Amino acid sequence: MSRVLSYSVIALVLTFLIGPFAIIIAAALSAGETLAFPPRGFSLRWFVKVFEIDSFRESFYLSMELAIFGTLAALVLGVPVAYAAARYRLPFGETLRTIVSAPIIVPGIIVGLALLRYLVIPLDVSVGLALFMAHTALILPYAVRVVSASLDNLRSDIEEAAVLLGSSRLGAFFRVVLPNIRSGILAAFILGFVTSFNQVPVSLFLSGPGVRTLPIDMIWYLEITYDPSVAALSALLAFMSIAIVFAAERFLGFSRYV
Repeated sequence: MSRVLSYSVIALVLTFLIGPFAIIIAAALSAGETLAFPPRGFSLRWFVKVFEIDSFRESFYLSMELAIFGTLAALVLGVPVAYAAARYRLPFGETLRTIVSAPIIVPGIIVGLALLRYLVIPLDVSVGLALFMAHTALILPYAVRVVSASLDNLRSDIEEAAVLLGSSRLGAFFRVVLPNIRSGILAAFILGFVTSFNQVPVSLFLSGPGVRTLPIDMIWYLEITYDPSVAALSALLAFMSIAIVFAAERFLGFSRYV
């Protein structure tokens, strides 16, 4: 009886998680002219149309740039913070961790509104720069946490041995520490990339004419057109995210860091 109950709970959980994804795929394969479920016939034309819409291509490039460069900037800032927190007893260590974690604790809508009200409008900061800063800030906590987990698994005496053998502290970091936490850094990059690419609340407040990330452009597209092309694009993005996470787990052991 307990086994039947366990299997039933697992089936319900899987249905809850996979059900919406299956509905989106089915709607994307519909031959009808409007977004509907169950699908009306079978067609791949909406997947083809995704690549013919100019705004989707432009917003895709912008989202890719923000995800790549925002994640790199977060790693440049986050790796030293993670190293300092893992190797030294900082006087305000807990306060520092709280500050670093603030972007994921505070709702994204509040972050986006605050940046718009106190950065973009009064300082006349461009929307593109504000988006880059916002995405970097949102990814920074993930970079710090994942790299910190990797540093916790690295014995500190290896670094001390390099220093005793004549290496400088900076040289030991680049020659010993950095190569040994490479997998953790790559895992942080992948997590940050996926998080940034699919980010909506902050981007919603920091978008404007000609400057829209792909998720925001999809929302705008639905306001004027209700065809299944958005469902097709959603399915493609979901497959992309799944493939990235699966590859990260397969080659990096992603679950060890998150």
